[in-house]
Amino acid sequence: MDKVKFGIKNVHVFPIVSETAGVPTYGDVIAIPGTVSLSLDKQGDTNDFYADNIKYYTSVANNGYAGSLEVAVIPDAFRTEILKYLTDDNGVLVEDIAEPKHFAMTFEEDGDQTGTKFVLYNGTASRPSLDKSTTTESKEPSTQTLDVSFAPLASGRVMAMSTATTDAAVLSAWHTAPYIPVIVTT
Repeated sequence: MDKVKFGIKNVHVFPIVSETAGVPTYGDVIAIPGTVSLSLDKQGDTNDFYADNIKYYTSVANNGYAGSLEVAVIPDAFRTEILKYLTDDNGVLVEDIAEPKHFAMTFEEDGDQTGTKFVLYNGTASRPSLDKSTTTESKEPSTQTLDVSFAPLASGRVMAMSTATTDAAVLSAWHTAPYIPVIVTT
């Protein structure tokens, strides 16, 4: 079990290519090298109900996560498969008004011992802003940021993460397809 956590690496996305009875089918993996940061805030409300002069009941809604993914360069495959850019006969990417495709995302967080692997099942991304500046005395790389959100699947699943006891075969296959739990125990 980790005592401390470090950084993010191995970000991959899997387009949702179809959905049957609320169960998604995922397409081929798209690697996102050069991840700088991922910042996700929980979405959903906590509501308290008061009765008998006390907090009688509290309800909590889990609406997933929303935030940003900062990378060195957004891969062309992400732009075409997820953001639905078009490629013309001259190899030029063309932004289109098509709705972005939903996707799952896997990534890893390093730790002092084992680290943790994550999968978020139902993501969307908006097109990145264009933010450019000139080079000055020192040459610093610029980054690109995507606004991302992850909603629950129809099954209610939002995210899964590995633990110190996760099976080695599951860990080695983590970035080949989104991990789908068969039986959930507490």
